[in-house]
Amino acid sequence: MNKLIVSSSPHIKTKDDTPRLMLDVIIALLPAVIAGAVIYGIRALLVVFTCVLTSVVSEYLFNLIVKKEQTVFDFSAIITGLILGLSLHANAPVWQCVIGSVFAIIVVKCLFGGLGCNFANPAATGRVFLLICFSSTLAGGAAPKIVDTVAGATPLPNLAAGEAVPSLLDMFLGVRGGSIGESCIIALIIGFIYLVIRKVINFEVPLIMTATVFILYLIVSGDVNMALYQVLAGGLIFGAVFMATDYVTTPITRTGKMIFAFGCGLITFLIRMYGNYPEGVSFAILFMNILSPYIEGWTKPKSLRKRGNK
Repeated sequence: MNKLIVSSSPHIKTKDDTPRLMLDVIIALLPAVIAGAVIYGIRALLVVFTCVLTSVVSEYLFNLIVKKEQTVFDFSAIITGLILGLSLHANAPVWQCVIGSVFAIIVVKCLFGGLGCNFANPAATGRVFLLICFSSTLAGGAAPKIVDTVAGATPLPNLAAGEAVPSLLDMFLGVRGGSIGESCIIALIIGFIYLVIRKVINFEVPLIMTATVFILYLIVSGDVNMALYQVLAGGLIFGAVFMATDYVTTPITRTGKMIFAFGCGLITFLIRMYGNYPEGVSFAILFMNILSPYIEGWTKPKSLRKRGNK
């Protein structure tokens, strides 16, 4: 007679461990890194490399000091550095990149217990921290090196001021001012498709978040072009694909994920439309990260016993 083995969850396991999933995300981010280097030059690679190196070293030193098992080999620190670096512009001062990476890893991730315990997305929180502390140097974006354009001119402030903006084709290709990883929409779509095919993320979250912004701007402005510009400009698609789909800081239920995505899109719209910042993606994701446990509680399935009692 076989012995009955009783153990805690999970009871169903797959071959995909944490390093494998993280490696998939890194691969999905590579097109954005390559596109950023082509559009903004070698300086973009310096910013991204600084954030990645600082993130890995920060996590390694923290674990070493507190005598905790090393976790740098799960590649999560690399992803934090990549996302943070790609969310900054190519002219970001290196020392500010270091400060933002240390804050994201040590304060947001490690001090809360490491991967799986952080309350908010480390990269999104690190970007918000840098924008608040160094808004004069990190606001706006770098000008692309492949065309002759005005340095630092980004579409979102121009849209808000009613000034001239690049064509929709240039917006799609990334030939405009902005952050390193947000500009080339083709590269982001490639990464999105790869993650969906690999079943690392659910396609619904990025689509709901971007569709919410598009529909709200379409309702308010009545202009399809304006709504398209708001989707293509800024870090909306980048944040929707690589930040709003974070396993740790988003609800685990399908309904919860949809509510989370809608909330991110709604807050992004409100900040862009009525706030002082032309961009609102990182702030929106951070705010919804805080609400994530409550959303998860509201949408978790009820037990059969509770259903029967009603």
